[in-house]
Amino acid sequence: MEAGRPKGRGLRSLLPVLGFLRPYKLRLGGAIIALFFTAGATLSVGRALQVLIDSGFGGGTRADLRASIALFVAVAAAIAAGTFVRFYLVSWLGERVSADIRKAVFNNLVRLHPGFFETNRSGEIMSRLTTDTTLLQTIIGSSFSMALRSSLTLLGALVMMFVTNLKLSLIIAVGVPLVLLPILVFGRRVRRLSNQSQDSLASVGSYAGEIIQHIRVVQSYTREQFESDAFEREVERAFDIARRRIWQRSLLICGAILLMFCGMGGMLWEGGTDVIAGRMSGGELGAFVFYALLVGMGVATVSEVWGELQRAAGAAERLIELLGTRSLIDDPGPQPLSPGGERPELRLDGVHFAYPARPAQAALRDFSLPIEAGRSLALVGPSGAGKSTVFELLQRFYDPQRGRILLDGRDIRELGLQQLREHIALVPQQPALFTADVRYNIAYGRAGASDEDVVAAARAAHAHEFICALPQGYASHLGEQGVRLSGGQRQRIALARAILNDPQILLLDEATSALDTQSEYQVQLALQELMRERTTVIIAHRLSTILHADKIAVLDAGKLVATGTHEQLLQSCELYARLASLQFRDS
Repeated sequence: MEAGRPKGRGLRSLLPVLGFLRPYKLRLGGAIIALFFTAGATLSVGRALQVLIDSGFGGGTRADLRASIALFVAVAAAIAAGTFVRFYLVSWLGERVSADIRKAVFNNLVRLHPGFFETNRSGEIMSRLTTDTTLLQTIIGSSFSMALRSSLTLLGALVMMFVTNLKLSLIIAVGVPLVLLPILVFGRRVRRLSNQSQDSLASVGSYAGEIIQHIRVVQSYTREQFESDAFEREVERAFDIARRRIWQRSLLICGAILLMFCGMGGMLWEGGTDVIAGRMSGGELGAFVFYALLVGMGVATVSEVWGELQRAAGAAERLIELLGTRSLIDDPGPQPLSPGGERPELRLDGVHFAYPARPAQAALRDFSLPIEAGRSLALVGPSGAGKSTVFELLQRFYDPQRGRILLDGRDIRELGLQQLREHIALVPQQPALFTADVRYNIAYGRAGASDEDVVAAARAAHAHEFICALPQGYASHLGEQGVRLSGGQRQRIALARAILNDPQILLLDEATSALDTQSEYQVQLALQELMRERTTVIIAHRLSTILHADKIAVLDAGKLVATGTHEQLLQSCELYARLASLQFRDS
């Protein structure tokens, strides 16, 4: 992701994020109106203050004082009402846009090709999806509004200052460019450090997530202290970057406030001299001081928010990068299917494929293999022969660089991804279970399945008995990645999921590898029933599990070595005979 990150765009990175405000134009318009109304009411406080001092305090009558105070309270009430509307609408927009961005990013992520997740850390992706969107919510719902409000009151106060007293306004005007200079200088540094800070936080989260996921390995090798020390280094690195960012922001705010109030000091000296000499009234000086304070506070707020906006720009860059990432697998959408595809035939035709992360190392080379409709084919070979790659290509997680994969004579690239994958069910060697209950996991591929269908699938997978023994039966939660079940139990849940999905093409990746002998026998019976008249492809490491296969294909180093039945291959294929000899030696 680093390679594609835009550089030097500054606050322009926020423009695509602001595009998420378009569906909420009415609320945005209401917030802007409230913002202008509140800014105007705030500026009118200066005139109300001038009337209070000159007419109320200096008028000499209680009626004048009462009228002046009533005007002052009315202006304050207007400010309060405008602030209420602005705060509610802007905060609502911040939360809404943050939620929309999260949904948009996640919707894009779940459709990206699996290769993307091989080259990008899940912890960093999660940091972008959570931390960065939360930062943007704060910016849109608070800081951005503060910056606009302060900018409006700053500009309005400058105008009112010139209207009130030209000479004193010139003194303040000289100080404004001096204040803007540190904002521009330190703002760039803050933005650069903000990017580094967010990346370091993502690194911390990714590291911690990996250790927690493999906590049993960490503890079994007594590496607790080592991992604690390593995590401490990651945290301290993140803290050091954050400390430098905070230092730069502190200098930015300090310099802006100091320069602004130095200018105000000069202005008060001149104004006080004019009041003593009778060249201006106390109310006029009070109004001018109020406007000068608005300018000072506006500049201070803008300088503070500027750092937040720079952080938001960095977060926006990362999120927009995720939104802009496109899957390498082109989905043409639903396409009409040829009739009579209930027992589909598959064929790999001249396939050459190398994984994107290892482009120089071919996983399959000039690979051609027919998979007959309604029959079973087992893939056999040493580790790295290309068996799992065939499964990846059949599900179109990747596209081959050369050659074609055909389904009933049609290139699978011409089919919609949903169309293709609805035909297929996979039972992996390491089953993937979700942090939910048993029923959810079995019905994952068929969300509308009835309870009777779920129970029937569990019975067929010989899982019903142990499920009923769980505390809440089918409503029992399995924990993260099914950690509350044994390996064999997890595999039978995955098998029940495939049975319920009722696929036309079944992919079995050594589906009985984690089962004890009795369970394996029972599940093999269930598999034979499930495989009947289905197009089935099996990855086998133990040859005893695929003796019943209609055909066996022997792979080695990404090439097809031989095909045939078990007996035929024992006679004709030296590699298969050697594998069989090693595995059946004890027998």
